[in-house]
Amino acid sequence: MFLIETYKSVQGESSFAGLPCIFVRLAGCNLRCSWCDSEYTFTGGYKQSPDEVLATVEALASSPGTTRLVEFTGGEPLLQARELVPLRERLLARGYELRIATSGERPLGAQPPAVHKIVDVKCPGSGECGRFRLENLDCLSVRDEVKFVISDRADYQFARDFVEEHALPERAGHILFSPAFLKTPSPERSTANCALDPRLLVEWMLADGVPARLSLQIHKYIWEPQKKGV
Repeated sequence: MFLIETYKSVQGESSFAGLPCIFVRLAGCNLRCSWCDSEYTFTGGYKQSPDEVLATVEALASSPGTTRLVEFTGGEPLLQARELVPLRERLLARGYELRIATSGERPLGAQPPAVHKIVDVKCPGSGECGRFRLENLDCLSVRDEVKFVISDRADYQFARDFVEEHALPERAGHILFSPAFLKTPSPERSTANCALDPRLLVEWMLADGVPARLSLQIHKYIWEPQKKGV
């Protein structure tokens, strides 16, 4: 497996926001979203066997601030699904609670049902709209979440209409609308670094009665926005 970093922090977004978590960030991504904040994962990384990854997670889980919540992220973690699926089975057998953050461009059918999926649907502003596999909607359950990163009104309207057209509240437990972040944010920990003002996004959501929750990347307000490993 090729990794970028493994570390312990708190969840920065989703319905788990604020909870302690161990992050396993895998290398490589086949998409190039315009607002991507993890381009450093596209190339490089270091190689570890699944046994070594497991040992690293176990060490972090037993250190101060114990947590059994583990998230696999990237990049696109499902590019390494062959190694990842059996590793997750081993972690589940050891009592870990697992999450995976994925673009929705890779098939989800092989994911263990116990793994909590956070699946992106790319809006037009990402430059990757249309890459989502609609058949992945049939792999979702009330345990899972669907996320839209929104940079402008057109993105919002796309997300709003997608939620209604595909009856997402009946398929997933949570629907997340997240304002895109600037590619080159200032060191300030404020919403001035958002490409779309969260207040404006909330106003649109309330006006339309969208059954979604606002999701802010709180780690970018706890630490400087460009800080890695948090």
